[in-house]
Amino acid sequence: MEAADYEVLSVREQLFHERVRECIISALLFATLYILCHIALTRFKKPAEFTTVDDEDATVNKIALELCTFTLAVALGAVLLLPFSILSNEVLLSLPRNYYIQWLNGSLIHGLWNLVFLFSNLSLIFLMPFAYFFTESEGFAGSRKGVLGRVYETVVMLVLLTLLVLGMVWVASAIVDNNKASKESLYDFWEYYLPYLYSCISFLGVLLLLVCTPLGLARMFSVTGKLLVKPRLLEDLEEQLYCSAFEEAALTRRICNPTSCWLPLDMELLHRQVLALQTQRVLLEKRRKASAWQRNLGYPLAMLCLLVLTGLSVLTVAVHILELLIDETAMPRGMQDASLGQVSFSKLGSFGAVIQVVLIFYLMVSSVVGFYSSPLFQGLRPRWHDTAMTQIIGNCVCLLVLSLALPVFSRTLGLTRFDLLGDFGRFNWLGNFYIVFLYNAAFAGLTTLCLVKTFTAAVRAELIRAFGLDRLPLPVSGFPRASRKTQHQ
Repeated sequence: MEAADYEVLSVREQLFHERVRECIISALLFATLYILCHIALTRFKKPAEFTTVDDEDATVNKIALELCTFTLAVALGAVLLLPFSILSNEVLLSLPRNYYIQWLNGSLIHGLWNLVFLFSNLSLIFLMPFAYFFTESEGFAGSRKGVLGRVYETVVMLVLLTLLVLGMVWVASAIVDNNKASKESLYDFWEYYLPYLYSCISFLGVLLLLVCTPLGLARMFSVTGKLLVKPRLLEDLEEQLYCSAFEEAALTRRICNPTSCWLPLDMELLHRQVLALQTQRVLLEKRRKASAWQRNLGYPLAMLCLLVLTGLSVLTVAVHILELLIDETAMPRGMQDASLGQVSFSKLGSFGAVIQVVLIFYLMVSSVVGFYSSPLFQGLRPRWHDTAMTQIIGNCVCLLVLSLALPVFSRTLGLTRFDLLGDFGRFNWLGNFYIVFLYNAAFAGLTTLCLVKTFTAAVRAELIRAFGLDRLPLPVSGFPRASRKTQHQ
């Protein structure tokens, strides 16, 4: 063999080893996410559904739980996708020739983006509908009972649903584009059809983030206030403990003497209320035993951090709106070649990249808080060891839609200059200036409105409670007027 042949073989061998290394790294990352998601779902699932007398139902629920775990792992991977890419670029800039980070390159990052895109389509179109129909199926009439009969019915329902959804998307694409190529796109399933369907889903997810994130940013202050111990000026734990003890004693007397009341009593409801009050009292006892540092320093620092992060988010979006008017490169766009380690995507260097990552995570947490706080999705909120299987499936689908829209959401708002990789940048609406500009303006306006309304109302209510004005007989703004019956009592 000639020297040129040996050189070609060495290049092919090197490419083969790089592909194997990337596959191993991707598998290890996904396995880690899968284990974490499985631990989380086992904490929320209802144990009665997995220990039923009917082994068939328990087997079906276990299979559905594994599919939900896979979907939740993909959602978590989609959340980590953009922050991991930004930090990887900064690491390659700081350590360009380090031997121990040679595995971190543009090919690996691009492959992770493509895998998340592929698995997300697989989960949304096939796995989650299959899990839902599988849990609800009973087998065809006249067929043999068992898991296999349920599988047959689920596959038939899934095929019919797939044909219906694909037909609707094909008709929608033909109406929107109104040309021959779009009407023949039914035969071009992978190159046009699935990306168009994913573009519609991503657009719905971005709109959902537009509604949920401002609401979540406003709710973060109250949620953090419930988790942390407030200073004594802002809450009276002794009074809350006394009230909780009195309510528990009253409910206990009603349970012990049910004949003393002429109204019918729901004993199960009373027992649940007593358990809830006992749990609340234990939490209040822990909060009362908190140290002075935790009470007087932890709560103000947490509120200050939330205020700074929220202000940075709104300021970044406002600056991006101005950039959209004067700079064409501010528009979100796709990038096919992940050339990492060339230039920083932040004007502040590594420090700015860290701020971008923190803001992305903060907005994602705020969107989840706002999603579960909205009246439309409040009933979908999971409960500890008391979440039905269908509810787990619904939560996984919603979290996946929110997570997949996060990279597009972050790039559209200008939180980062890292362009979208792979099929994430092939969405048609990303190049529309009016959609991007109106989206940024709507986000800034909604966030400012929610913050002003919530923050002023919260501060006013806390000050009124701190000075005891809510216990006065006079009506106070922000509190409901007491009824005549209550005043006579």
